[in-house]
Amino acid sequence: MYDSGKSTKQRLLTLLSDFGISDEYVAVMKGAIAQINPMLRVIDITHQIPPQNIIAARFCLMNAFPYFPVGTVHVAVVDPGVGGKRRAVAVELAQGFLVAPDNGLISGVLSQNSAIAAVELTNPDYWLTQPSNTFHGRDIFAPVAAHLANGISLQKLGQEINPESLVKLDLPECSRKDDILIGCIQYIDHFGNLVTNIPQNFVKGKNWSAEIQGNTIKAQKTYSDVKIGEIIALIGSHGWVEIAVNGGNAELELGVKFGDEVRIS
Repeated sequence: MYDSGKSTKQRLLTLLSDFGISDEYVAVMKGAIAQINPMLRVIDITHQIPPQNIIAARFCLMNAFPYFPVGTVHVAVVDPGVGGKRRAVAVELAQGFLVAPDNGLISGVLSQNSAIAAVELTNPDYWLTQPSNTFHGRDIFAPVAAHLANGISLQKLGQEINPESLVKLDLPECSRKDDILIGCIQYIDHFGNLVTNIPQNFVKGKNWSAEIQGNTIKAQKTYSDVKIGEIIALIGSHGWVEIAVNGGNAELELGVKFGDEVRIS
């Protein structure tokens, strides 16, 4: 429980999940955190990840992670394997901590940041009592994160594991064939914008076009470079090649889904 006389430096804590906002699940996680330390500052990254979509969760966490202060504790729960054999883990990095199921969700962050240490969460002293088989977000991940933010060392939370053993999502890599870059849609945002896995440094400063579903789309700099309702290719704020419709929804307009191929010439 929280000790008001404790002098440890308080860390920021973030939450990401596919729980949505129509049920009590997010509030209950915050309640579990508040039981341990009601003074912790909690920021929601998003709770609107499509249900069980680990790839979308990976993308959102990876893109949010760099913008938080050193020492931030990030809790990410998109967990279709809850109660099964998948591990619950916590990872320490130079920038902060990750607390999540070991299902590939954190592999985007780990592709850009080296892990200092990792543990499997096997010490029930830092869980809520008698955790359920269906809500580890409330019973394990949230309380563990609160204890981390309170200054508990990573090693007290469980059995140390090799960070190299953490699950990586099997996402296709962007590749090159002659003068063509071949990538895919790795994320679709709230506006229906299609974010590819082609990084900006592959195309920045060049004249290029994107091809998807038989449509060839010339690159522009901003959405307003084309008329309302027109399709555009550009570099998004996240640093990846993006396909959008100015004032519209590219997902619906083009009828695409996660993983669909995109070619850049």
